[in-house]
Amino acid sequence: MNKIKTHRDLDVYKISMDWVVELYKITAKFPATEKFGLSSQLRRAGVSICSNIAEGAARNHPREYLQFLYVALGSVSEIETQLEIARRLGYINSIDQEKKMLDRLRQMLICLIRSIKRKSDAIHVP
Repeated sequence: MNKIKTHRDLDVYKISMDWVVELYKITAKFPATEKFGLSSQLRRAGVSICSNIAEGAARNHPREYLQFLYVALGSVSEIETQLEIARRLGYINSIDQEKKMLDRLRQMLICLIRSIKRKSDAIHVP
């Protein structure tokens, strides 16, 4: 079993980094009028996922780590909403593939949150 040394060793981090690249490709096709609107919002929310995973992992306490993971989880939902808006505006045709990736990221974050909670509870049991 590989020992996780930093956030860069986490699969959820690696996948979230790939997801940001994909989001940039998707939003590059949006109209120029969305440069500072929906495109920017989507990109920032995507960056927020991997950034919060990294920052939380660098914190000194499990509660802080969990807080950052919950922010990352919120960003997943934010992206889902914004992609639906983009679809309704006709900027993208379908978001089926994107929803699958977001569902995968959401599930991975939830599993990491549960794991940290279990470990944290085990530490604090007298």
